[in-house]
Amino acid sequence: MAKLSEILAHPEEWPALFLLYMRMRRTKQLLTQTASPQWQFSYEMLTRTSRSFALVIQELQGDLRDAICIFYLVLRGLDTIEDDPGFPMDKKVPLLHTFSEVIEQRGWTLTDCGENDNELTLMSNFDQIITCYLGLKPIYRNVIKDITKRMGDGMADFLTKTVVTVKDWDLYCHYVAGLVGIGLSNLFAASQLEDQSFRTADKLSNSMGLFLQKTNIIRDYREDIFSCRMFWPDDIWKKYTDKLENFADPHYRREAVHCLNDLVTNALQHIPECLEYMSRLRNPKDFTFCAIPQVMAAATLSLCFNNPEVFEGVVKMRRGETALVFLNVVDISSVYYYFDHYVQVIENKIDPSDPNAERTRQICSHVRQITAATASKVRAKKEAESDRTHYVLGGALLLGSTLFLRQRWKRERQKRTEQEEQQQKETSSPIRARL
Repeated sequence: MAKLSEILAHPEEWPALFLLYMRMRRTKQLLTQTASPQWQFSYEMLTRTSRSFALVIQELQGDLRDAICIFYLVLRGLDTIEDDPGFPMDKKVPLLHTFSEVIEQRGWTLTDCGENDNELTLMSNFDQIITCYLGLKPIYRNVIKDITKRMGDGMADFLTKTVVTVKDWDLYCHYVAGLVGIGLSNLFAASQLEDQSFRTADKLSNSMGLFLQKTNIIRDYREDIFSCRMFWPDDIWKKYTDKLENFADPHYRREAVHCLNDLVTNALQHIPECLEYMSRLRNPKDFTFCAIPQVMAAATLSLCFNNPEVFEGVVKMRRGETALVFLNVVDISSVYYYFDHYVQVIENKIDPSDPNAERTRQICSHVRQITAATASKVRAKKEAESDRTHYVLGGALLLGSTLFLRQRWKRERQKRTEQEEQQQKETSSPIRARL
């Protein structure tokens, strides 16, 4: 009910929500019409296990789309093994180390691992993912296997290791997300859709992953603190309290928010390298695949910054705002526009009494030196086109709604006609019998 009231409170976002819904529906139909049962299962699991990446992966081109779908699901399987607290450590550690070999064993499944129905379904039917993996080109399989091995080893190391320093935090995020960025860059190069220089763009690729992962870790305090698996580095949170769980107590709100802002400021430092990476992409679908999650991360940080609600529940973007990002992020200029906007939101929320205020202000200023000029041009263009855009989107929504209602009316009318014909038959049959 809260989500519905949120949507109703922003009618300017309704056209974007409708267009995104139609885009998702069209993409799913195209995939299910052409895919084998194993590939249909893989894309269904992609949709069920990832709201953020499913659509942008499905819109990639050619065999790169299939390779990245399987890359995601293999790593999702690895993540499921790492995260499930009920899966025994004596099985977990060896499996993390050897999962890169497991994915080459036809018929392999795991029936006792997963914290929810989607994860249990994925792992108990993992043989279908393996079948698809083995059908990929060797150049794609080599990348997936290499990253799976490196990530599994890193995850196993951190099962018994605490994130103490910022360097530890960077290393953990490298294992679980930076390696994903490196793997994607190698898949891009292998597909020939991007320049071969992406094979050696490890530093920029790593920053892309770290920015996303740190955003998730920052946002998920409330969820993670009760699962007893926290990745906020000791060297940061111990500046504000002696127990990390204190931040869930309203009496510690000031200290909690200062710590939060410290972490957000750290994450913001990755933005310049993320922008540099995205500016090098030349394929439009590869670009939106990379750019949309990055913009959503920036939006999430702008919501989390200086926000005590992070310690009370889930802080996330409105669905309508998400839809607008999906529709409007199409090139580097639009990325600059959104990053400039969200960084300015953070800048405007800086509390002068916050001990991190000057550092936060400096990194915001640095980012906006990169984005401001382009963002200003995009903003002016948007203002000039706003009336026409709202008219077109509003018309599309009205047309779509009309067609939907018309189709529904036709089905109901056909149903009533069939019911009337059936009633007539039932009424007339005794008469024919007597005659």
